[in-house]
Amino acid sequence: MATILSEPDQALAGEAHAEAVVVRFAGDSGDGMQLTGSQFTLSTALAGNDLATFPDFPAEIRAPQGTLFGVSAFQINFGSTDITTAGDAPDVLVAMNPAALKTNVHALKPGGLIIADTGEFTKRNLEKAKYDASPFEDGSLAKWDVLAFDISSLTVAAVKPFGLGNKDALRCKNMWTLGLALWMFDRPRAPLYEWLRNKFAKNPVLADANIAALDAGHAYGETAEISGPLRKLLVEPGEAAPGLYRTVTGAESISYGLVAGAQLAGLPIFFGGYPITPASAILHNLVKMKEFGVTTFQAEDEIAAICAAIGASYAGQLGVTSSSGPGIALKGEAMGLAIMTELPLVIVNSQRGGPSTGLPTKTEQSDLYQAVYGRNGDAPLPVISARSPSDAFDAAIEAVRLAVHYMTPVILLTDGYIANAAEPWLVPDPAKYEPFPIEFLEDVNGPDGVLPYKRDARGVRPWIKPGTPGLTHRIGGIEKALGTGNIDYSPAVHQEQTDARKAKIDNIARDIPDQAVEMGETTGTLAVVGWGSTFGPIHQAVRRARRKGLSVSHIHVRHIWPLPANLGDLLRGFDHVLVPEMNTGQFKTVLRDQYLVDAKPLTKTSGQPFTISELEEAISHFFQRGAEEGGEVDADTTQLPSIDAVNL
Repeated sequence: MATILSEPDQALAGEAHAEAVVVRFAGDSGDGMQLTGSQFTLSTALAGNDLATFPDFPAEIRAPQGTLFGVSAFQINFGSTDITTAGDAPDVLVAMNPAALKTNVHALKPGGLIIADTGEFTKRNLEKAKYDASPFEDGSLAKWDVLAFDISSLTVAAVKPFGLGNKDALRCKNMWTLGLALWMFDRPRAPLYEWLRNKFAKNPVLADANIAALDAGHAYGETAEISGPLRKLLVEPGEAAPGLYRTVTGAESISYGLVAGAQLAGLPIFFGGYPITPASAILHNLVKMKEFGVTTFQAEDEIAAICAAIGASYAGQLGVTSSSGPGIALKGEAMGLAIMTELPLVIVNSQRGGPSTGLPTKTEQSDLYQAVYGRNGDAPLPVISARSPSDAFDAAIEAVRLAVHYMTPVILLTDGYIANAAEPWLVPDPAKYEPFPIEFLEDVNGPDGVLPYKRDARGVRPWIKPGTPGLTHRIGGIEKALGTGNIDYSPAVHQEQTDARKAKIDNIARDIPDQAVEMGETTGTLAVVGWGSTFGPIHQAVRRARRKGLSVSHIHVRHIWPLPANLGDLLRGFDHVLVPEMNTGQFKTVLRDQYLVDAKPLTKTSGQPFTISELEEAISHFFQRGAEEGGEVDADTTQLPSIDAVNL
């Protein structure tokens, strides 16, 4: 039987209804928490709920079992309303061992529900998690509802008929737990049956054992005589525009967007990459798309990957490469080569915590300086950012468009949160996207021969396929003479070519949309300006602030460089500007530099995304103390009121 501690939470007592719920699954990195979370996400999407997820991996490939630094977690926020973040404080925490409980319980909202596997709370595991005594006995969990029972032994009993050894039997624990969660939130099991049979098609016994564990967890919720917090909680389907939906991660969305962009340009893709967390998933997805003219190449290192992509662009394909911060640093010199040769190239940076190898599995936005300024010499290139997993599709198409239209490398910024998180995506109608076909130079364009650096009215040089009759030409990294491309690094030529390359990128500001206001008026007291994955929490925080009557608007910037032509005038229409970002204030500095506006930073570098409550409190705090006293606010310090005091 279960051990039940504390009073039942009224929100979870009985067969209740909820508008939105946040659930976090946490366990050892070998407990299958990511798999559990992803399959619960699938069932939630099929139930018609809007959702957002946040997988949180340990940095170690396989940390010692039961240790604090080996905990893997998966959080999902789902509901019948518009969901734009993975949620702040979880309503339910499923903890598979002491380490999972200790590292995650602080995030659980007061009165929330803990479901724990007592079978893993042995003396040794408690010691590994730095517990002096069992948390079920020392009163430390008093402010939460606790449902603690031996999931391990229940799982072993459920799969006993299949003759599995104890180790293999315990691997089915995640399915038992998933079955309980499916019962608790009234989710169907049939899609999971099909998935398990496909996954273990070559080993039907394992498929049947996992299905038995899934059914046993579901049955436990149905039949256990428990008076307390374990009750069914119904979340109605949300309203959504009609159409075809699927769940999509940021890495998947980027991959589809790159292929779609290449199709709109009429080009095959060559992707050169090197494995690095969290960017590797782009290679994993693109390798499945050979039928769309995609060639993938896993290089021996980061430099080889980008140089191969540059070679593909020289040959007339769309060169693409991707990495995370450390790998982008290694690619820096080759980026300069792509800028000097003026070849189209898309560079995807899935940002993670830094510097150096930093926080390999945690999210950050600290590569903005690197993207905008981080090359030797005056080497400008366009930089754009995606705001969410589904938005990454359109951001990738835009990166391709700018690259091929302006013969330039383009950096597309995402981050670990976007790359790994999932959300529903309304699959767009391809007919709604306007093609932007490229034209290769086919004829001699000068009186005495081909001129590879002859620029058009936009400042763009022609794209010439090697082997085109009569168009033999030379490009390279050493400065080139105007028009001919002959080596010439005389002072006057370098000055003119440097100015020409800069003007070409500056001209892109005329070819991108004016900056819009996502929520609120175009003038007012405070503009909260974001970029990238901060979109969801900023949007919800501004919505809440406006309900309180505060004069605050949300502006979210996609085109980081060059900035939209109207952005300066837009920002000057507000008395104050607040810039939340997961770094020490990099975009704030760019805005100050370009527009001389007194933008204030709100910074966070903990490896975790902003919560809505952090931003809501920062906005309220800003108004309370006045902008002249507001100065800089750090979301990782006690300058912000405790989020425990906020009623979410």
